[in-house]
Amino acid sequence: MGIFDFMKTAGEKIFQSGDSRHEAAVKDLLARYGADYGSLGVEVNGSTVVLTGQVRDQATREKAVLIAGNVDGIDKVDDRLTVTAPDFSRVSGGATSTEAPAAPSVAGGGLASAGGGGGGASRFYTVKSGDTLSKIAREFYGDAGKYPQIFEANKPMLKDPDKIYPGQTLRIPPEA
Repeated sequence: MGIFDFMKTAGEKIFQSGDSRHEAAVKDLLARYGADYGSLGVEVNGSTVVLTGQVRDQATREKAVLIAGNVDGIDKVDDRLTVTAPDFSRVSGGATSTEAPAAPSVAGGGLASAGGGGGGASRFYTVKSGDTLSKIAREFYGDAGKYPQIFEANKPMLKDPDKIYPGQTLRIPPEA
C-alpha cells in the first residue's frame, strides 16, 4: 500500500528506554491485537516500521498498519504486506483485479486510501482536538449515529468509543 505517516509523539508507549529490541516490541503488540499478525515480518528503522508478509484480507492489512503506526516514537509505516484473499464483496459487475490499491494520499486532515468510492479500501483519519467518533462519523458518512461502524473497525485498539485522542490514526471503513 505504501508509506503511511503517523504522529510520532502519539500512541501506545511500548519501547523501553535504552531497549534495542524494537522489532520484538512491535511484534508483541501486533500479537496482542490478534493471531492474524503472528507471521508478519517487522523491521524498525529509527522511527519507521516496515511490515512484510501476507494477511488474509484488506481489513487485516489496514489494522496491522494502524497498530504499528499508533505507537509512541513511530512516525511512518512502510506497508509491504500482501493480501492472500482479496475481498470482492463490494464489486458489482465489470472486471475485477487482484492488484493492491495505489499508495495513500493525504486528504482532509488524515490519510485516504487511493481508489474509487464504494471500493473495499478504508480511509484513515488522524484525530484532532475536539473530535469524537460521532463527529467523525458525521464528517465521513453524513450521520453521527454511524459512529459504531468506526468503533468496530478499530477494535481491539479502541476499547471505549469515548476514548480517542489527538494524533491517533483511525480506520474509517467504507459505509455499510
